[in-house]
Amino acid sequence: MFHDIDAVLFDLDGTLVDSVPDIAIAVDRLMAALDLPARGEAKVRTWVGNGSENLIRRALTDSMDGQADAELMARARPLYRRFYADCVCVYSTLYAGVADCLQALAARGLPLACVTNKPAELAAPLLTRIGIERYFATLVGGECTPAHKPAPDALLLAAERLGVTPTRCLMVGDSKNDIGAARNAGCPVAAVPYGYNHGRDIRESAPDVVVASLAELPALIA
Repeated sequence: MFHDIDAVLFDLDGTLVDSVPDIAIAVDRLMAALDLPARGEAKVRTWVGNGSENLIRRALTDSMDGQADAELMARARPLYRRFYADCVCVYSTLYAGVADCLQALAARGLPLACVTNKPAELAAPLLTRIGIERYFATLVGGECTPAHKPAPDALLLAAERLGVTPTRCLMVGDSKNDIGAARNAGCPVAAVPYGYNHGRDIRESAPDVVVASLAELPALIA
């Protein structure tokens, strides 16, 4: 049970929304534009979770840790954003339990924030088109702070915008970066096991609790 929680901060991709189908479309359009082989959804699913910069680099090199040519990266960045903006919510879906969770927390008057490494210009239309933007008092995108999760910057900014103490914010995510950001910010953290964590069991990162569905979360907040 979580006590003394004044706000809840949610990661987006892999926590609230399965966005990989649309991300994969954008990646393969990028590959086609650069005369490179299509990568496919299965590979893209293993690459997401660390922001678009890492995703693009992995797509260009067809590997998790490859180093892409700087000039090619410079060409790829605006193309990827354009392609993804065109299909940001075509096949993306809410995970089971998300709508019930957000409705229950909103009914209790808890302010909610979406904290994501995805650029806000792409996250905002995704939240709108998938129908959950009304639940969030603020959106902190990847360009809003100098450092991405697992740095605490985005969580601290979200807490500041909501007017609450970071240690009284509950972070909810799907990856070791979410858990690391919460620990670095001094926040308690809940995790879901179904998201984008590069094939690793999220329990290895020692969140305070793992919930199979976000529908279970409101009952854990005192």
